Amino acid sequence: MKRVMILGCCGAGKSTFSRKLHAKIGLPLVHLDQHFWNPNWVESKPDEWAAKVSELVKPDQWIMDGNYGGTMEIRYERADTIIFLKYSTFRCLSRVIKRIEKYKGEVRPDMPEGCRERYDLHFLWYVANYNRTRSPKILKRLQEFESHKNIHVFNNDQEADRFLDKF
Repeated sequence: MKRVMILGCCGAGKSTFSRKLHAKIGLPLVHLDQHFWNPNWVESKPDEWAAKVSELVKPDQWIMDGNYGGTMEIRYERADTIIFLKYSTFRCLSRVIKRIEKYKGEVRPDMPEGCRERYDLHFLWYVANYNRTRSPKILKRLQEFESHKNIHVFNNDQEADRFLDKF
Protein backbone atom coordinates (compact mmCIF):
# COMPACT_ATOMS: atom_id res chain seq x y z
CA MET A 1 0.00 0.00 0.00
CA LYS A 2 1.86 3.02 -1.31
CA ARG A 3 -0.72 5.19 -3.10
CA VAL A 4 -4.10 5.25 -1.37
CA MET A 5 -7.14 6.97 -2.86
CA ILE A 6 -10.00 7.66 -0.43
CA LEU A 7 -13.48 8.37 -1.79
CA GLY A 8 -16.88 8.87 -0.23
CA CYS A 9 -19.74 11.26 0.25
CA CYS A 10 -19.19 14.54 2.03
CA GLY A 11 -19.60 13.80 5.73
CA ALA A 12 -18.56 10.16 5.41
CA GLY A 13 -15.28 10.98 7.10
CA LYS A 14 -12.71 10.91 4.29
CA SER A 15 -10.44 13.48 5.93
CA THR A 16 -10.73 11.89 9.37
CA PHE A 17 -10.06 8.42 7.98
CA SER A 18 -7.11 9.65 5.93
CA ARG A 19 -5.57 11.34 8.98
CA LYS A 20 -5.94 8.12 10.99
CA LEU A 21 -4.42 6.06 8.18
CA HIS A 22 -1.58 8.59 7.86
CA ALA A 23 -0.89 8.29 11.61
CA LYS A 24 -0.74 4.48 11.27
CA ILE A 25 1.38 4.08 8.13
CA GLY A 26 3.09 7.45 7.72
CA LEU A 27 2.48 8.03 4.02
CA PRO A 28 2.28 11.68 2.93
CA LEU A 29 -1.26 13.02 3.23
CA VAL A 30 -2.99 15.09 0.55
CA HIS A 31 -6.43 16.63 1.16
CA LEU A 32 -7.64 17.47 -2.35
CA ASP A 33 -9.92 20.20 -0.98
CA GLN A 34 -6.82 22.17 0.01
CA HIS A 35 -5.62 22.11 -3.58
CA PHE A 36 -8.93 22.57 -5.43
CA TRP A 37 -10.42 25.53 -3.61
CA ASN A 38 -9.10 29.06 -3.78
CA PRO A 39 -10.03 31.71 -1.15
CA ASN A 40 -13.75 32.49 -0.86
CA TRP A 41 -14.73 29.13 -2.36
CA VAL A 42 -13.49 29.91 -5.85
CA GLU A 43 -13.06 26.66 -7.80
CA SER A 44 -9.92 25.79 -9.72
CA LYS A 45 -10.34 25.91 -13.49
CA PRO A 46 -10.79 22.39 -14.95
CA ASP A 47 -7.59 22.37 -17.02
CA GLU A 48 -5.51 23.77 -14.17
CA TRP A 49 -7.09 21.31 -11.74
CA ALA A 50 -6.34 18.30 -13.94
CA ALA A 51 -2.72 19.46 -14.30
CA LYS A 52 -2.44 19.95 -10.53
CA VAL A 53 -3.83 16.48 -9.78
CA SER A 54 -1.47 14.98 -12.36
CA GLU A 55 1.39 16.48 -10.36
CA LEU A 56 -0.04 15.42 -6.99
CA VAL A 57 -0.17 11.74 -8.03
CA LYS A 58 3.42 11.60 -9.34
CA PRO A 59 5.17 10.76 -6.05
CA ASP A 60 5.65 7.10 -5.19
CA GLN A 61 3.72 7.38 -1.92
CA TRP A 62 0.61 9.22 -0.80
CA ILE A 63 -2.79 9.08 0.83
CA MET A 64 -5.20 11.28 -1.11
CA ASP A 65 -8.73 12.05 0.02
CA GLY A 66 -11.45 13.67 -2.02
CA ASN A 67 -13.84 12.94 -4.86
CA TYR A 68 -13.61 15.45 -7.72
CA GLY A 69 -15.09 13.31 -10.49
CA GLY A 70 -13.29 15.17 -13.25
CA THR A 71 -9.93 13.86 -12.04
CA MET A 72 -10.85 10.45 -10.64
CA GLU A 73 -9.41 8.63 -13.64
CA ILE A 74 -6.01 10.29 -13.08
CA ARG A 75 -6.03 9.04 -9.48
CA TYR A 76 -7.52 5.62 -10.29
CA GLU A 77 -4.70 4.98 -12.74
CA ARG A 78 -1.97 5.77 -10.22
CA ALA A 79 -3.48 4.43 -6.97
CA ASP A 80 -2.67 0.92 -5.81
CA THR A 81 -5.33 0.99 -3.09
CA ILE A 82 -8.79 2.54 -3.30
CA ILE A 83 -10.98 2.97 -0.24
CA PHE A 84 -14.61 3.94 -0.65
CA LEU A 85 -16.50 5.09 2.45
CA LYS A 86 -20.03 4.14 1.39
CA TYR A 87 -21.87 5.43 4.43
CA SER A 88 -25.60 5.97 4.78
CA THR A 89 -27.16 9.22 3.63
CA PHE A 90 -28.40 9.85 7.16
CA ARG A 91 -24.88 9.44 8.60
CA CYS A 92 -23.35 11.78 6.01
CA LEU A 93 -26.03 14.46 6.32
CA SER A 94 -25.92 14.42 10.12
CA ARG A 95 -22.13 14.77 10.10
CA VAL A 96 -22.23 17.59 7.55
CA ILE A 97 -24.78 19.48 9.64
CA LYS A 98 -22.69 18.97 12.81
CA ARG A 99 -19.60 20.13 10.91
CA ILE A 100 -21.39 23.27 9.70
CA GLU A 101 -22.44 24.05 13.27
CA LYS A 102 -18.98 23.38 14.69
CA TYR A 103 -16.97 25.36 12.14
CA LYS A 104 -19.50 27.99 10.98
CA GLY A 105 -17.53 31.07 9.97
CA GLU A 106 -14.20 29.30 10.54
CA VAL A 107 -11.84 27.42 8.26
CA ARG A 108 -11.75 23.66 8.86
CA PRO A 109 -8.31 22.05 9.30
CA ASP A 110 -8.60 20.19 5.97
CA MET A 111 -9.57 23.29 3.95
CA PRO A 112 -7.46 26.11 2.50
CA GLU A 113 -7.36 29.60 3.99
CA GLY A 114 -10.25 31.79 2.96
CA CYS A 115 -12.83 28.98 2.78
CA ARG A 116 -14.91 29.53 5.88
CA GLU A 117 -17.51 26.90 6.69
CA ARG A 118 -20.97 27.93 5.54
CA TYR A 119 -24.52 26.67 5.23
CA ASP A 120 -25.31 25.83 1.60
CA LEU A 121 -28.58 24.24 0.45
CA HIS A 122 -27.05 23.13 -2.88
CA PHE A 123 -24.31 21.29 -0.97
CA LEU A 124 -26.85 19.61 1.34
CA TRP A 125 -28.84 18.50 -1.72
CA TYR A 126 -25.66 16.99 -3.20
CA VAL A 127 -25.04 15.04 0.03
CA ALA A 128 -28.68 13.90 0.25
CA ASN A 129 -28.54 12.48 -3.29
CA TYR A 130 -24.96 11.15 -3.36
CA ASN A 131 -25.82 7.51 -2.65
CA ARG A 132 -28.49 7.55 -5.35
CA THR A 133 -26.54 9.40 -8.04
CA ARG A 134 -22.80 8.90 -7.41
CA SER A 135 -22.24 5.73 -5.38
CA PRO A 136 -23.52 3.29 -8.02
CA LYS A 137 -21.15 4.72 -10.63
CA ILE A 138 -18.18 4.55 -8.28
CA LEU A 139 -18.97 0.98 -7.23
CA LYS A 140 -19.31 -0.09 -10.86
CA ARG A 141 -15.97 1.52 -11.72
CA LEU A 142 -14.26 -0.09 -8.70
CA GLN A 143 -15.33 -3.55 -9.91
CA GLU A 144 -13.12 -3.01 -12.95
CA PHE A 145 -10.06 -2.67 -10.69
CA GLU A 146 -10.64 -5.68 -8.41
CA SER A 147 -8.12 -7.87 -10.23
CA HIS A 148 -5.17 -5.48 -9.97
CA LYS A 149 -5.81 -3.00 -7.15
CA ASN A 150 -6.65 -3.31 -3.47
CA ILE A 151 -10.28 -2.23 -3.18
CA HIS A 152 -11.98 -1.68 0.17
CA VAL A 153 -15.58 -0.56 0.61
CA PHE A 154 -16.63 0.34 4.14
CA ASN A 155 -20.27 0.88 5.09
CA ASN A 156 -19.68 2.32 8.56
CA ASP A 157 -17.05 3.48 11.03
CA GLN A 158 -16.74 0.04 12.61
CA GLU A 159 -15.64 -1.54 9.33
CA ALA A 160 -13.20 1.30 8.68
CA ASP A 161 -11.80 1.07 12.22
CA ARG A 162 -11.28 -2.70 11.91
CA PHE A 163 -9.23 -2.02 8.79
CA LEU A 164 -7.16 0.63 10.58
CA ASP A 165 -6.60 -1.71 13.54
CA LYS A 166 -4.61 -4.02 11.24
CA PHE A 167 -1.74 -1.52 11.18
